[in-house]
Amino acid sequence: MEEKNLEKLPNNQIEAQGMLIKAFYEKFGKEALPIIKEILGKQGRALGLKIKNKLPDNKLSTVARAFSKSYDPNLVKVITIADDIFQIQGTQCPFGLENTARELCEAVMEIDHEYFRTAVSDKITLNIIQTVAEGDDCCDTVYELKKRSEK
Repeated sequence: MEEKNLEKLPNNQIEAQGMLIKAFYEKFGKEALPIIKEILGKQGRALGLKIKNKLPDNKLSTVARAFSKSYDPNLVKVITIADDIFQIQGTQCPFGLENTARELCEAVMEIDHEYFRTAVSDKITLNIIQTVAEGDDCCDTVYELKKRSEK
């Protein structure tokens, strides 16, 4: 009985989802990544549609401000919010992916990428500069809205 008390329990549904994702990845390896990316992309699209309908406009800056309100400012720092770029840095992964794999982070980040693609524009790119999943000291992510003339 005492051994069960030492077991790591999730603090919230995102941590629980992260535990499931990590277990799935540990069991099936790289073969799991397309499935993780597809399902989490659907989650991101659903969340993007919800926020898109609640906001006065779909500018990147507007959506980014709404997105930022869901994070603990002690853990996530907003670097830039503008109509063409949104950059944030975080010291802790909400999914608990620290020291796992960059490829797992990229698959999981499909949630946020699809969120912005759905709520703002399908021209949004995501660049993961650093990630705690790869052992970096912080996550550094940039969402950028490419102009129509850019490819």
